[in-house]
Amino acid sequence: MTVYFIGAGPGAADLITLRGARILARCGVCLYAGSLVPRELLAECPQEARLVDTSGLNLDQITDELTRAHEAGHDVARLHSGDPSVFSAVAEQMRRLDAAGVPYEIVPGVPAFAAAAAALGRELTVPTVGQTVILTRIARQATPMPPGEDLATLGRSGALLVLHLAARYTDEVVAELLPHYGADCPAAVVAMASRPDELVLRGTLADIAHKVQEAGVIRTAVIIVGRTLAAEQFPDSYLYSTDRHRKPCGKEG
Repeated sequence: MTVYFIGAGPGAADLITLRGARILARCGVCLYAGSLVPRELLAECPQEARLVDTSGLNLDQITDELTRAHEAGHDVARLHSGDPSVFSAVAEQMRRLDAAGVPYEIVPGVPAFAAAAAALGRELTVPTVGQTVILTRIARQATPMPPGEDLATLGRSGALLVLHLAARYTDEVVAELLPHYGADCPAAVVAMASRPDELVLRGTLADIAHKVQEAGVIRTAVIIVGRTLAAEQFPDSYLYSTDRHRKPCGKEG
């Protein structure tokens, strides 16, 4: 039997991938993060499936649930919000399953930063303005950041920054980034991206912390800072340029 780590997407139930939904529909056990994964997704599970909310469980308890389900002959859907590749705490679960000899597979999902960019109606990489996106967070009530990954260091690149798990500390984020990006640098905060209660705040480093405080945003949000957020005067991408030599397309039929 197999444990499937499934990216449930950023919030909207219909943003799970087709592959994720199909696997979910045939798993006898589903572990899900109740505080983040939309309840509507659980309707995709088989009627007789065992549903386990992991929001109150620790790593040992989650591992026990996964291994016991495997030993009982069940495929397991392990639903994570967003995409399992970033800020999902999947790595330590896979390490435990490796040690227990339990097979697993990862099913990617729509990450929160992609949903936030969609809500803003922006492409995060724009020709000659910005071609680099840094996904990061800050260390407060969480695991410490590795050396050299503090905001002051990352900010020196001038790249577009996407910060997870940091909305509660927007004022500190702004203080760290102001020397590198300037007060006029575009900034945005998207809370509950793709959900019915989605909230989009736009501004600059000069005022975004005040807007976040006024709106009362403290969780389930991403902060985005960078010039591409407001870029308008930029050259067209070479991808579709008329100057680019193209081979004639073959005709079908």
